[in-house]
Amino acid sequence: MLSKRIIPCLDVKDGRTVKGVNFIDLKDAGDPVELAWQYAQQGADELVFLDITATHERRKTMIEMVKSVARQLNIPFTIGGGITTVQDAEALLNAGADKISINSAAVRNPELIEELAKNFGVQFVVVAVDTKLVEGRNMVHLNGGRLITELETENWIRKAESLGAGEILLTSMDHDGTKQGFDCGLLNTITQMINIPVIASGGAGKVEHFIEVFEKTGVDAALAASVFHFGEIPIPDLKQKLKYHNIPVRL
Repeated sequence: MLSKRIIPCLDVKDGRTVKGVNFIDLKDAGDPVELAWQYAQQGADELVFLDITATHERRKTMIEMVKSVARQLNIPFTIGGGITTVQDAEALLNAGADKISINSAAVRNPELIEELAKNFGVQFVVVAVDTKLVEGRNMVHLNGGRLITELETENWIRKAESLGAGEILLTSMDHDGTKQGFDCGLLNTITQMINIPVIASGGAGKVEHFIEVFEKTGVDAALAASVFHFGEIPIPDLKQKLKYHNIPVRL
């Protein structure tokens, strides 16, 4: 069985990490390179960097950051945020990113998924989906869950797979930030419906939530932010407990 992956997610703005990170021996909590290195040392399997910069300088800043991270890091990392063209993706992959993640741009221009998959291969293309339950239906949302679309989540994920997505990063906006656990019902439905890996996101609050999502659904990976950043769940402890529950992990 393939090892299940544990993935910390870092928000980056102007080349600095945001959402205070609380590692004890950090010299600079805003330095993505130092944080990435710390996480790799702790046993994270991958990292996701989400760029939330809204300026025109974004691309240059991101490329510099990616180069710095790639020099220091021995685990794969994904970059998302602001990627709207093949050229954007190419610049980041050339700088050393292992995968790129697209969200709003894919919804607005689904052909982008196909173009990226053709140019770089499906294994480089992660499609991130933010979903919220609206009147009994799972609906795709944009802009961090603020903007509803007319797409039903299940249909959009099927389409993304058919266009060449290599992986789905599924965030339940209803669970995100609650620390009450992942949306196992929806995640189970999605993993049974498609053949590409799914990363669970939104709702991690304690170790049991990770055990539950791996036991109850077919997800390949679980992503979280604050529980890792604030040291609430140390990754080595998490992996030991997953192993104890016979969930295959890389120690």
